[in-house]
Amino acid sequence: MRSLITILVIVLLMLADASAQTDRKLTRKGNKNYQSENFTEAELNYRKALDNNPRNEAAGFNLGNAAYQQKNFEEAGSNFKRIADMSNSAATESKAWYNLGNSLLNQQKYAESVDAFKKSLRLNPDDEDARYNFEYARRMLQQQQQNNEQQDQQQDQKQDQQQNQQQDQQQEQQQQQDQQQDQQQSEQQQDQRQKQEQPRISKEEAERMLQALMNEEKKTLEKLNEEKAKSANVRVSEKDW
Repeated sequence: MRSLITILVIVLLMLADASAQTDRKLTRKGNKNYQSENFTEAELNYRKALDNNPRNEAAGFNLGNAAYQQKNFEEAGSNFKRIADMSNSAATESKAWYNLGNSLLNQQKYAESVDAFKKSLRLNPDDEDARYNFEYARRMLQQQQQNNEQQDQQQDQKQDQQQNQQQDQQQEQQQQQDQQQDQQQSEQQQDQRQKQEQPRISKEEAERMLQALMNEEKKTLEKLNEEKAKSANVRVSEKDW
C-alpha cells in the first residue's frame, strides 16, 4: 500500500511539474508575441497558460495588458482586478490596481478609476505615475459631476419651460373661451335691451293718430260725395238728331 501511495505521489508531482513547465512556456511565448506587438496571438497563449495554471500571475497580468492594447478595456480591467485580489506581492498588486485604474479611465468610469489609483498609491506611495493619474481621474470626475449637474439643470429648465408653455396655452385658451362667453352674453343682453327699448305710444298720441285717420277718411268720403253730386247734375240729351 505504501509503495502505491508513493508512486501516485510521484506521478502527481511529475504531472504538476509538467503542467507548470507548460504554462510557463506558454507565458514566455505570449511575452514574445506581446513584444512583437502581436497582441491577439499573445492573448491566446496567455489564455492557454491560465488554462494549465489559473494562478499564473504573470500570464493573468499580461493577459490584461494584451486586452488593453487591443482597447478591450473591460476585459483588461477584469483581469487586473483578479490579479490584484489574488496576488500576495505588494508590488504586483499595486501595478494591477494601477492598470485597472487606467482601464477604468478609458471607460470614463472616473469614480471607480479614482478608487483604483488610490489603492495603488496605498501600496506604493512613491509611484509618481499613479499619483498623476489619480489627480487626473479626480479632475475628470469633478468635471463629469459638474456636467451632469448642468445637464440636470438644463433638463429641469426645459421641463419648466414646457410646463410654462402649456400653462400659457391653457390660459390663452381659457381667455378665448371667456371672451367668447362674454361676447355671447353681451349680444344676448343687447338684444334684450333693444326689445325693452322699443318705443311705446302714449294714450294721447294714439288718440291723435286715430283722430287723424278719421279726419282723413272723412275728407275722402266728402270728396267721393262731391264727385257723385257732379255726376248726378249732368244731363243726357235724348233728342234724336
